[in-house]
Amino acid sequence: MSDGTPADLFFDAAIGLLQRVREEEAEAITAAGTLLADTVATGGRLFAFGAGHSSLAAQDVVYRAGGLALMNLLAVPGVVGVDVTPATLGSALERVDGLASAVLDTSPVRAGDALVIISLSGRNALPVEMAVNARALGVRVIGVTSVAYASETKSRHSSGTFLKDHCDIVLDSKIAVGDAELTLDTIPAPFAPASTVVTTAMMQAVVATAAATLADRGIEPPLLRSGNVDGGHEWNGRVMREYGDRIFYRH
Repeated sequence: MSDGTPADLFFDAAIGLLQRVREEEAEAITAAGTLLADTVATGGRLFAFGAGHSSLAAQDVVYRAGGLALMNLLAVPGVVGVDVTPATLGSALERVDGLASAVLDTSPVRAGDALVIISLSGRNALPVEMAVNARALGVRVIGVTSVAYASETKSRHSSGTFLKDHCDIVLDSKIAVGDAELTLDTIPAPFAPASTVVTTAMMQAVVATAAATLADRGIEPPLLRSGNVDGGHEWNGRVMREYGDRIFYRH
């Protein structure tokens, strides 16, 4: 590791990754935002899914001030966060065949909807099966993953494939295998993961694109406002009444 404090070096690494995805994934981000806008305009619903820490980027665009009210979290019990005990259970569940199909079969997801699947490695059974089964239902799938894992690791799905192989649009987060940006001679393992910073930024870029695309078509994007600003609750109440049949986190 070169000169500079660990904090400086981490910020440099994160900024470098953000610049890379801004430049190299611009076309894919535009396509993903357009797909979400198309889905909203044609009466479809929006869903986001992620397991473990990948769920953080999914949750960041659900019921969020400044975000699309129609974005719903597709939750898989036991893998949404580290609140489950033991925390390692979530990692184990990601490798269980059949879990994704069970979740989809009991979810409101249907043909004509759009699903964003976030998985850093894209190698576990859960995100791969989620993408395969969702597309079989007629759902458009956007995958957010690190494509590097597909060439440097082995799939844990029975098909031998990765999330990226089953998506309509793939957003590559550019995160290196292992998700740790820094090393020190005095520390035996690499440290300082940046996947949450990068993936969350990519998701917000997609949502921003979707909102602007809808506005360009003369459609008011169904955005939420902060409940901590005057008039926010009233605004959100109007949006939720208008789009209540496509919002599932209120039920």
